[in-house]
Amino acid sequence: MNDTSSPWPHSPVKVGLVGAGPWARGVHAPVLATGPETELTAVWARRPEAAQETAAPHGATAVTRFEELLDSCEAVAFAVPPNVQAELAAQAAKAGKALLLEKPLGLDVPSARRLVDAIDEAGVVSQVVLTNRYHPAAQEFVRAAQEIEVAGARSSCLSGAFLGGDFATPWRLEHGALLDLGPHVLDLLDAAMGPIVRVRGTGDPRRWIELTCEHESGAVSQASLSGSVEVRSGGIRIELFGAHPELVYDTAGLDHDECWPVLRQAFATAVRTGVSGELDARRGLYLQELIARAMPAES
Repeated sequence: MNDTSSPWPHSPVKVGLVGAGPWARGVHAPVLATGPETELTAVWARRPEAAQETAAPHGATAVTRFEELLDSCEAVAFAVPPNVQAELAAQAAKAGKALLLEKPLGLDVPSARRLVDAIDEAGVVSQVVLTNRYHPAAQEFVRAAQEIEVAGARSSCLSGAFLGGDFATPWRLEHGALLDLGPHVLDLLDAAMGPIVRVRGTGDPRRWIELTCEHESGAVSQASLSGSVEVRSGGIRIELFGAHPELVYDTAGLDHDECWPVLRQAFATAVRTGVSGELDARRGLYLQELIARAMPAES
């Protein structure tokens, strides 16, 4: 975990933001503008008025062309649908820009792999916004899990986000919970219990899907995913079992704002050192390959 209490010893990383939807306005823009590690310089979006509404509160410039955004920054953050991200992020990588990427990288494995290839060819830094992994509670959970022998796990990630509201977006409604929520849960299970070597899914990703994962250690984990159910307390819950007291990670009651300073400093450090961290685009591609393997044949 980065020490966010220490003074930032470098100049702030100048970041341009692609996207002006609810996630961009509510998270990316304020997080990147807060600093001291980063400075939000520009915002570009398909709708100029939305870009202006996102940029203005933070003293950033709303630009009318993607190329203009690239000229104004040294790193680019994305808060757009996966198919848009995969295309534009590859262009940004070719322009030599560091990338702060959302999950999933693209809508499918080929588009995600093309993006990773562009990143590798350009030699730029990348980082994926797997939000849970930046929370101190999740980082402590993963550390504790790696110190014990886990026999099995059960987990869930449930919400009603797809039933209506800002996050009931076309790509989420079409592809469902596996593509949207799956990266978070698979990443945590893989980090805590060791590499996933086999995964299978049953159900409908647009309603409810069950995953069974076999880990390299021989442990087995299961996960229930849905974005289309009314739940009193949603979020992620993971329970690890073995010859030890049950180890639990539960996002209920956590202050998710604790993620953002850690994420921001991790990205800025990667940019300033030129070395991507663990949660880079290759990690995103690995998770997308697991998701493709887990996709039920009939879905």
